[in-house]
Amino acid sequence: MLSIIERKSIKELMQSEITPAIGCTEPVAVALCVAKATEILGCQPERIDVFLSANVLKNAMGVGIPGTGMTGLPIAIALGALVGKSEYGLEALRDVTPADVETGKRYIAERRIKIDLKENIADKLYIEAQCLAEDQTAVVVIRGSHTRFSFIEKNGDVLLDEAVQDSSDKGTDVQLTFRKVFEYATETPVEELRFILDAAKMNREAAKKARQQNYGHNVGKSLIGERGRSLFGDNPHSRMLSATAVACDARMDGALIPVMSNSGSGNQGVAATLPVITYAEEWGCSETDLIRALILSNLSVIYIKQHLGRLSALCGCVVAASGSSCGITYLMGGDYNRITFAIKNMIANITGMICDGAKPSCALKIASGTSTAILSALMAMENEVVTSQEGIVDDDVDKTILNLALIGKQGMAETDKIVLDVMTHKE
Repeated sequence: MLSIIERKSIKELMQSEITPAIGCTEPVAVALCVAKATEILGCQPERIDVFLSANVLKNAMGVGIPGTGMTGLPIAIALGALVGKSEYGLEALRDVTPADVETGKRYIAERRIKIDLKENIADKLYIEAQCLAEDQTAVVVIRGSHTRFSFIEKNGDVLLDEAVQDSSDKGTDVQLTFRKVFEYATETPVEELRFILDAAKMNREAAKKARQQNYGHNVGKSLIGERGRSLFGDNPHSRMLSATAVACDARMDGALIPVMSNSGSGNQGVAATLPVITYAEEWGCSETDLIRALILSNLSVIYIKQHLGRLSALCGCVVAASGSSCGITYLMGGDYNRITFAIKNMIANITGMICDGAKPSCALKIASGTSTAILSALMAMENEVVTSQEGIVDDDVDKTILNLALIGKQGMAETDKIVLDVMTHKE
């Protein structure tokens, strides 16, 4: 049984990792960095130089920027300088207006912005913004996580300098195991867990708003359209897929719709909550069971990301859908063993799905991950589990998770380079 101190630490960890975000978190984190540098500068910069790690660059190239109708980094950087507010965190661009977008377009046309790859760094998540105006300069670095400022300098004077590794690389103060994840979700007094309902409310509302317009490739709406119903049926499975994919459609297309993120990713937050919420609603589960299932799903994601890292060559939906499969299995009445079956089934199935940047088609991967989560939960409840004789699955669930992380973090490192090379050399 977890101690009170352990429960308190895990709750603090979850609350730090589950936060509101508007738009894809990589370009918004770049906008956040630029906003902070502009604030330090004290005036509108005449020129902005941005240096990024390869993974940040990959995830920011083709995704919609909130409230702009545009994609990519230049408009995110311009708006970060013009209207971004660092106090808003991953909602840094929430105040953007159409007039601001037009000003941002002029800013880009005047060639005030330069974007480069940061060379000779090991960091997966690194953002450096240099803002200049006349004889004033400001440099700000975000490193390790999407909102962690590690270096601030004004006119050569260092205001902050912290050597920061990605929390997933160095570990955190809370050393989780899957047993601890399960015990926290199922044994903690439910009143201590009610904070997770904020994520449920925000992401449910995001899905509701997303249905009101067409976004991205309309994956979520296609699933429940006339042709979609004739192919997939009108049933809990298709509705779970649709609710999750439609929220991803909207945020990847740049809708000004906030979602509750998980481990720095809005899509992970969406995929860890909406399948669980929809299942609970479809089957009339109690609020207590929903709370525990959402905690189990989201904390499982945080645990896996501790080993995998915030950004990698592995699509985040693999991790998030693994979490939601655990939550769904719990709502089906699964015990600890069956929940470990679900996560093993997940890791045996869609491990290897590449991350080729944030973009509207992420909703397709989210839908695939959600469908796999449901299948894995169903199999687990039938006592069907991929065995240690098969592939990367181990008898020990924690070792299975470590195997997933090893493949995503080290095994797919070359894949990451090739993906970025392909993306940056298209005609």
